[in-house]
Amino acid sequence: MFKRCLTILTLCFAIDPLSAVDATTWMVGAAKVDITPDYPVRLNGYGGRRTEVDGVEQRLFAKAIAFGSDADQPAVLLTVDNCGVPGSIRDELAKRLGAKTRVVGERVAICSSHTHSAPMLVGIGITEFGAALFGTDVPADHWERIQRYTRDLTDLLEKVALAALADRQPATLAWGVGHVGFAHNRRVTTFRPEDHSLPVLRVTGADGKVRALLTSYACHCTTTGFNKFHADWAGCAQEYLEKEFPGAIALTAIGCGADQNPSPRGKYENAIEHGQALGAEARRLAGGKTLKPLTSPLECRTRQILLPFGPLPTRAEWEAKTSDKSRTVAYHAKMQLAKLDRGIVLPAALPYLVQVWNFGPELAMVFLSGEVVVDYALRLKRELDSERLWVNSYANDVPAYIPSERVLQEGGYEGGGAMLVDDWPAPFAPGVEDRIVGTVHELMPAAFKRRR
Repeated sequence: MFKRCLTILTLCFAIDPLSAVDATTWMVGAAKVDITPDYPVRLNGYGGRRTEVDGVEQRLFAKAIAFGSDADQPAVLLTVDNCGVPGSIRDELAKRLGAKTRVVGERVAICSSHTHSAPMLVGIGITEFGAALFGTDVPADHWERIQRYTRDLTDLLEKVALAALADRQPATLAWGVGHVGFAHNRRVTTFRPEDHSLPVLRVTGADGKVRALLTSYACHCTTTGFNKFHADWAGCAQEYLEKEFPGAIALTAIGCGADQNPSPRGKYENAIEHGQALGAEARRLAGGKTLKPLTSPLECRTRQILLPFGPLPTRAEWEAKTSDKSRTVAYHAKMQLAKLDRGIVLPAALPYLVQVWNFGPELAMVFLSGEVVVDYALRLKRELDSERLWVNSYANDVPAYIPSERVLQEGGYEGGGAMLVDDWPAPFAPGVEDRIVGTVHELMPAAFKRRR
């Protein structure tokens, strides 16, 4: 079984209490749980792996912050050291919390760190029809352990959410934005935009000590690819901050970094370097007096939309693809035929969840599902008030790459090629960007919209 290390937040690191003067007191709790399995399991992220994990380089964690009292209807934000937590797990977690607490579905947000060295989960890269990521079937015992870890992680996410809710105590919230420069656009095109902003949320106890820190950066967690458990630069950043603020809990989310890679990369030392760079910038912000207090009530909204695919191949075309020279293409076609033989209608669109949280007019947080390219964050910052906006992706579900209209037209891996390893029948149809951005606008309070 797991080495279950459920840690409830303690208050140890002092900062200048004047930085929180006049801030409204919240009820906030935080907790973390070790989610590193002590049994072998296949890792997610890289299709070239064929064996289960070789060992532990860095332990993996799920962490949670609970905002608000029961009278306020609390919200819970979780971060998970995993390549992607599927929407099915979020739905199950929301169901369990709804049965035991006053937390409702739109007030649950799960952010995956997208480390490529954490266990596979059913629904992300692998299903009962096969492992599209690997382009080949996995052994039966591998599949059984992937299913086991999916169940175990669901239980642990419930535990850490409940622990954060149980830990609620008076606190103040403040946030600000810094800058980190190790993410670089990896697309082979002439236009390669980047987003180096580092939003930071600080939870401060009644005694002026830091209790929790949430950061978010738009970059893949793909610094290295060895076959061991580790949380990449996101895990290294959390370790750095928890050493700098003893007793505090550090959480790391990912921005719109689907087309952004860490640079340099290739060695675990690079992950440590990037994590320390991010941690140092977050430490600078958290230890200073420039963060803006959050005093308004938290409002939460979600909406599920459909992102249509382009034309789906016919059965004859799927059959022809099974002879393709590309193992990935051939295997993917066989998976689709297996579904058709089972009487399953291939989907014509991808269900997609958009979530917006806002602390009154002070800060709006956007949570976008999937591996979202950087164009989305840059566009939202142009169309909304960028000084009060925080955009996360890899949130609540990681079903596929989400290209902008530009990337969709350019093609390539992020523009449609990755749909094979994500087990979808076709690339997206044009218009996906406007559907998502339009939904964000519909959910966003008027206070955050720029005057045209």
